[in-house]
Amino acid sequence: EVQLIHFHESEVSNYSTLLLSEDKDVLYVGAREVIFALNAVNIAEKQHELHWKVTEDKRTKCAVKGKSEQTECRNYVRVLQQLNDTFLYVCGTNAFQPTCDYLNLISFELGGKNEDGKGRCPFDPAQSYTSVMVDEELYSGTSYNFLGSEPIISRHSHQSPLRTEYAIPWLNEPNFVFADVIRADQNSTDGEDDKIYFFFTEVSVEYEFVGKLMIPRIARVCKRDQGGLRTLQKKWTSFLKARLICTIPDKNLIFNIINDVFILKSPTLKEPVIYGVFTPQLNNVGLSAVCAFNLSTVEEVFSKGKYMQSATVEQSHTKWVRYNGEIPNPRPGACINNEARASNYMSSLNLPDKTLQFVKDHPLMDDSVTPIGDRPRLVKRDVKYTQIVVDRVRALNGTIYDVMFISTDQGALHKAISYENGMHIIEETQLFPNFEPVQTLLLSSKKGRRYLYAGSNSGVVQSPVAFCDKYTTCVDCVLARDPYCAWKPLEASCIDIFKESEIERNWIQNIGGDASSCSDKVRENSLQHTFKHGSTAELKCSQKSNLAQVVWKFKDDVLRVESPKYRLLEKALLIFNLSEGDSGVYQCLSEEKVKNKKFSQVLAKHVLELKKIQHTTVGPTAVAAPTEGNSDVPKVSALSTEGSTAHTSTTQMVPVTTARIVTKPLGPVLTSAASNTELFNSIPDAVPEKTMFLKSNDNFLLMFLFLFFFILFLCLLSYNCYKGYLPGQCLKFRSIMLLGKKKTKSDFSDCEQSVKETLVEQGSVSHQSGEQPKPAHDTGYETEPDCGNGQLQPGDLQASREAKDKPFDVKCELKYADSDAEGD
Repeated sequence: EVQLIHFHESEVSNYSTLLLSEDKDVLYVGAREVIFALNAVNIAEKQHELHWKVTEDKRTKCAVKGKSEQTECRNYVRVLQQLNDTFLYVCGTNAFQPTCDYLNLISFELGGKNEDGKGRCPFDPAQSYTSVMVDEELYSGTSYNFLGSEPIISRHSHQSPLRTEYAIPWLNEPNFVFADVIRADQNSTDGEDDKIYFFFTEVSVEYEFVGKLMIPRIARVCKRDQGGLRTLQKKWTSFLKARLICTIPDKNLIFNIINDVFILKSPTLKEPVIYGVFTPQLNNVGLSAVCAFNLSTVEEVFSKGKYMQSATVEQSHTKWVRYNGEIPNPRPGACINNEARASNYMSSLNLPDKTLQFVKDHPLMDDSVTPIGDRPRLVKRDVKYTQIVVDRVRALNGTIYDVMFISTDQGALHKAISYENGMHIIEETQLFPNFEPVQTLLLSSKKGRRYLYAGSNSGVVQSPVAFCDKYTTCVDCVLARDPYCAWKPLEASCIDIFKESEIERNWIQNIGGDASSCSDKVRENSLQHTFKHGSTAELKCSQKSNLAQVVWKFKDDVLRVESPKYRLLEKALLIFNLSEGDSGVYQCLSEEKVKNKKFSQVLAKHVLELKKIQHTTVGPTAVAAPTEGNSDVPKVSALSTEGSTAHTSTTQMVPVTTARIVTKPLGPVLTSAASNTELFNSIPDAVPEKTMFLKSNDNFLLMFLFLFFFILFLCLLSYNCYKGYLPGQCLKFRSIMLLGKKKTKSDFSDCEQSVKETLVEQGSVSHQSGEQPKPAHDTGYETEPDCGNGQLQPGDLQASREAKDKPFDVKCELKYADSDAEGD
């Protein structure tokens, strides 16, 4: 329904860094080993392209360290910041050797300085990072070493570079998401400094459990901070951090993972508003929330709140408690203002060691930053929000609304506004068809050119802030509650008010949803679709308002969609096993209550008509011979069955019921939706219902599977017989197949017979001597002979000795059934 502009280059991925220059209408895109300059009005137009690849030597060294040469050992552009009108400051991971350089916007070439990027750009492309350029100085939050175990918030400056202390109380495994600068009020008389805010989630230092408890934080540093003279040399003296609260107290829901932040700055605002996207740490139910914070609440915590200190509490999870002792003067962590200057503290270098030591040991505030209204602005189930931008819009009646654009991990974009006491999601737009997470989201609020830019791993998408033209009726346009859109009666269209040169009084817009001013004239169009008896019909219906309820009516009665006969989808109704009783009129209605007024409109009308079509049935007979004198009699094909005699069938006419759907949508959008009505389980017209299954492809598939497994069984059986794994009849069969070269049994019968003959001969010798034999000794063989006098006949002495010494050593030929040659 909507038109989006996509940009993607083959063999290029990770379009995760975006920078918008509204003055030049250029969108800069940082991807893997390449930087693009695109036309911000139409990003499909590429203006410049710069490849920034890693040398083979660095890739080899990176691979030796255990990293992937194909993925990790590349140059991922992570920093794109406007240095001035001529240069961009760019940094890349550069195969785990972060490097920064200056990009000339005129020639679109790098300066070749290749500065060390440690502390400004992450080593690993998977590590978190954030940066902001303030007065040609880069403030960044990232990791400082190869392993990513040393987090750092730093300022890259030729005059006074600063960084955080490498200590757990300062930063404990943070995940950086956003950084921005808040300028001091020029009309203020206290001489406050500009402040840079960092947002991240870190492991809690206040509490210690078996698992890691994550805490969302906001940290602040001052722009004119120069570090300490003796204590905290080249370290921040103004670094403080506090906890962000985003909870639903009555439901005991805590959102403690912050995913993204947007700071709304507008001349119509008394103060900037901070919007944050949060999710729970154990997000089993798939919840996401948006909380808003006033900047004054943040500043009050940092300027007047209590500090925390490390303490040992026996048998307790608490590791940090509130500090109730004396606070040094000047206040630790405060920026240098007129009050400090009056006390002769002109810069942070003049601060006393007592103040600096205190802020070094107590960077964490005890007070937390609470959201506006003490609860989230928006809570959404079954979705994970990733990015957020906020636009401030003035409606036709002069009311100002904050419109939130929130991206998801499935490539979708939610557009929401606050009205009365709640939030309303105006629409959901699928930005990326492959449902991949949105990694970056930018907003252009330039007059007449309001666009959204979203970056992901596969490309960049440009989207307008509103799709007003998709609403085809006045009621749809008003019930959408979109402050960008209004109904223009003269043109009978829904328009974007910010694209019009002048605003007319007769335009209709009501964010509350009151559509009583609309006088739509319904234009019905008809489309016809045919369904077979017993098939399934899909009736399309798409409502425009997310607050409306879809109601289906059949013959002017509300349809019970809970019945197994029907299934209600998000934008359609399924009717199973069509029959004559399903004929009639189906209406899809959108019902919505606004201030005790009920607005109901027919979105689509589907007329189900049953039409009888005459078909010829074919009996299971042989081909009928033409009758003499009537050569025009048609030949009837035969279906022969085993065991039955052929006979001539009579041709009869049987009525076959089919269903016809006549769709009458309201407007062109519903027409296209109705045209998608599909035909299920269609069968040829010449086949009656009783023989439908003979034409099904399922029977062919089952027959094929049966033959396949039967042949597989025979192959396995033959293989096992050949190898001799199966006894009995299989081995006999195998010996026959091998031309009788093998015996079927390995039963040693020849050997046993030879042993018996030998023993019998020995017994006969003793009897011939005239002596009675003595009972045989138990030698382990029951047929072993023993003479009464212990003597043998002289002629048999040698043979008896050999037989006695080796009673089983009989010369015989063993033949094995599984041997391929005789005598083996």
